[in-house]
Amino acid sequence: MLQEVVATRYVTPLREGGSLPGIVEADDLGTYVMKFTGAGQGRKTLVAEVVCGELGRRLGLRVPELVAIELDPVIGLAEPDQEVQELLKASAGLNLGMDYLPGSLGFDPLAYEVDPAEAGRVVWFDALINNVDRSWRNPNMLVWHGDPWLIDHGATMIWHHNWPGAQASAAKPYNASDHVLAPFAPDIAAAAAALAPLVTEELLTEVVAQVPDVWLEGEPGFDTTDRLRRAYVEPLLARAGSIHERILMEAPAAPRPSQVPGWLTEHLTPWPHPTKKDRAARADTGRTSKDGDR
Repeated sequence: MLQEVVATRYVTPLREGGSLPGIVEADDLGTYVMKFTGAGQGRKTLVAEVVCGELGRRLGLRVPELVAIELDPVIGLAEPDQEVQELLKASAGLNLGMDYLPGSLGFDPLAYEVDPAEAGRVVWFDALINNVDRSWRNPNMLVWHGDPWLIDHGATMIWHHNWPGAQASAAKPYNASDHVLAPFAPDIAAAAAALAPLVTEELLTEVVAQVPDVWLEGEPGFDTTDRLRRAYVEPLLARAGSIHERILMEAPAAPRPSQVPGWLTEHLTPWPHPTKKDRAARADTGRTSKDGDR
């Protein structure tokens, strides 16, 4: 099971997310981005976050640590926003927390380079979990200390919204044409060779076991949570061996202009970032070059 902590302070809502996640502090002195069971997308979004987030981390991808957060709605009484108060009241009990990455920036494909090997691993992983929400329109990636981190896996495994059609849905190809990393020539074959053998029944069973029972109880068509957990394992296990053969990479839609200010662009490059001393040296070199031209 996920580590459990208790929320001690509601800090602020994050308006960028459609489910209105919020930043909270917990009794382990950690700070988390909290996603709520009372949000419109419901608990299946949290199940997908756990299964895919924990799977990604075990495959060596950068995913912030996840915890289960016990929420007492009383901590939100001082929050002036009525919508936030109602969300907190509807989410009493166990919710999901994602480790807060202070100082991280939203990933912009026009300002940051990703090598083909890493791009291939991310695209292959998103194909495995059928992630429809990592496009250039909404990358769901952060840059922290110069490295890309994967976040927000709630819109994955679409088959768990219709279990009777899960097998047919899981057999479909994955269209990566608009994937945010498609322009970086992702090496999908190498990724499949490295990662597919790791996706075993044992690994998937371990990952699915991290989901709290309370988010699985009462699912129509399943008389026990163990059977439901098994239903999560089977489509992923079946996809792992061959999904790389069904990844479509057509001509992507026209990308939008970069939204990153010029003064921030250099800080999206991998470490080490240019320092003030480096910039001064480049400026001096430029002036010397101009003087020499004269």
